[in-house]
Amino acid sequence: MATYKEMRERALADPKVRAEYDRLNREEYALLDQMLEARRAAGLTQADVAERMGTKAPAVTRLERALASGQHSPSLDTLRKYAEACGKKLVISFA
Repeated sequence: MATYKEMRERALADPKVRAEYDRLNREEYALLDQMLEARRAAGLTQADVAERMGTKAPAVTRLERALASGQHSPSLDTLRKYAEACGKKLVISFA
């Protein structure tokens, strides 16, 4: 039985799969960049955001790391809480 890593590498060898994977990662990185910029612009630490979200700092750290690694897609509710904690409004659109 193949490991996850082996299956992933095999799938990413297909140019069509790779292109979609790269597209999705760019979108997640763009989201992460916007989140980090909102937090910095508000002058907040991860602990500050966590407090405003009603959670603990490690949860915000995990959220930001998960987006950076592409291993997790946060819920809309989590993104809304993060945005509000930074004094922003979550806006979702189809372009």
